Amino acid sequence: MTRILVAEDEERTVSFLEKGLRSNGYTTVAVGTGPDAIALARDDAFDLMILDLGLPGADGHEVLRQVRGRGERLPIIVLTARSGIHDTVGALDGGADDHIAKPFRFEELLARVRLRLRDDAQAGDQASSTQITVGAFTLDLRTRRVTVGDSDVELTAREFALLETFMRNPDRVLTRMELLSSAWGYDFDPNSNVVDVYVRYLRNKLGPDAIETVRGAGYRMRRS
Repeated sequence: MTRILVAEDEERTVSFLEKGLRSNGYTTVAVGTGPDAIALARDDAFDLMILDLGLPGADGHEVLRQVRGRGERLPIIVLTARSGIHDTVGALDGGADDHIAKPFRFEELLARVRLRLRDDAQAGDQASSTQITVGAFTLDLRTRRVTVGDSDVELTAREFALLETFMRNPDRVLTRMELLSSAWGYDFDPNSNVVDVYVRYLRNKLGPDAIETVRGAGYRMRRS
């Protein structure tokens, strides 16, 4: 049975979410504070978390920081009334897999829940261990650490997600839209240069030859 943690302090929203999710076959547990969400959001306990940014005790950004910081990889969908771009980008960079604004249609939320659960299952099938190695780069999925040779490299959550996408597809040319879909999971403007910006960030940290530009097609990470 798929278990979903609902971290939301508005009782009406909690009731609405739990009723809808349970009617679609999911098991739910609801918490109303940030510290409770931090304590319960573990990979061995839940398959996905729906997280409100405005939780008391510790807001959603702090929940993301602590949950991702200890290596939990369960998909997290941020659900919030905050509509500012700062909050959206901050949540995604903090490790959220998706973002949906209140008020929302349950059908849209349910579609995103199904998408995140499917993506997580596929990633689990593909990973033979907690580490991925391509050339001199090693990425640890459990600790979310990256090493280049003998040196550790600090990456943001979004940089880590983008690098993971490249390392799961070595020698393959990935288009900007493929990278947006895989690493961001969010409907960014297809004309946005966010992928180019983050590729530049990765090159600055990993080396200028870490990711190759394939003119007119996208980007590629070679095995050697």
